[in-house]
Amino acid sequence: MLDFEKEWEFIQQTRPKPTDAQGWNKRSARYDNKDAKNAYAEEFIKKAGILPGESVFDMGCGTGTIDVLLAQQGHSVLAADFSDGMLEKLSENARMHDVRIDAIKMRWEDTWSHFGLADNMVDVAIASRSMTVPRLDEALDKLTRIARRHCCITMTTGTAPYVDARILSAIGVPVSPTKDYLYAFGTLAQKGFEPRVDYLYSTRKDTFDSHEEALCDFSRMIERCGTPLSDEEKAIAKDRLSQWLAEHIVENPDAGKPDKKGLPEGILCLDVLRVISWACITWDTQGQSAY
Repeated sequence: MLDFEKEWEFIQQTRPKPTDAQGWNKRSARYDNKDAKNAYAEEFIKKAGILPGESVFDMGCGTGTIDVLLAQQGHSVLAADFSDGMLEKLSENARMHDVRIDAIKMRWEDTWSHFGLADNMVDVAIASRSMTVPRLDEALDKLTRIARRHCCITMTTGTAPYVDARILSAIGVPVSPTKDYLYAFGTLAQKGFEPRVDYLYSTRKDTFDSHEEALCDFSRMIERCGTPLSDEEKAIAKDRLSQWLAEHIVENPDAGKPDKKGLPEGILCLDVLRVISWACITWDTQGQSAY
C-alpha cells in the first residue's frame, strides 16, 4: 500500500520553504479590505457543504473573506491563522461588515487543545488554500477531530498557485505538477473516510507599473518551479521571460481602479487572466474515526 504521508514529506523536502508568519505579515499590508466581490470565496462556500445555522472553524483564515460571508449568512465562525497581520485584517474586515468572528493566533503544528479547541466543538471545519503543512496526516486528523459532522479543504490540482506552468513552458522551463490534493484524498481514504472531490477555479489579474516590475515578479516562478536549474539556465530562462512579457504585456484599461485586494491596479497587465485550478475535498466525520 502506498504510504501517502511518506511521499508527502519527501515532496515537502524538495520544495522551497513555505512563507512564514513574518512573510504573511508583510503581505497583509497589501490588503485594505475593500475587496471586490470574491467569486472564489462564494464558490468555496457553495461546495463546502455547510448547512444553515452550522458552526464553522476556519484554519488558515487569512483576511477572513470566507468567514465574513459565512457570518453574514448566520453562521457562528471561529477562525485561526499564524499571522498577526492577517488576523488584524480579519478584524478590520469583520468590523467593516458588522459581523462577529472569533479569532485566535495558532499554527497547524500547535497543540490545538492549548488554545481551547476541543473534539467535536464545531459542526464543520474548513481550510481554504492553507494546507501547506509539514505533516499532512496530522493536519487532516486535527480538522476531523474538531468537526462534529463535516470537513472541507482546497488544495492545488497542479503546480503551486504562484507558479504558472503555461508561462514556464513558453520559456522552456520544465515543471512537474505535484497534484497535492491526491495525497490528501489518498490519506483520507486509507483512514476509512469517503472523500469527495469537486473543482473550483480562481482567476488572477497581474498588473504592473513597468516591464521591470513584471519581470521581477514573474522571475520568482523560475526560482520556485521545483526544477533544479544552473545559474546559466536561470539566466537564459529570465531572458526568455523578458521577451515573453514584452509580447504579452498590454496597457491596463482598468489602471487605477481597486483590485481584489482593494489596491490600485497598475498601468500594465497581461493580455489574459491567469486561471488557477483548486480541488475541493469534502468528507463526513460523523460515525467515522481519524485514528
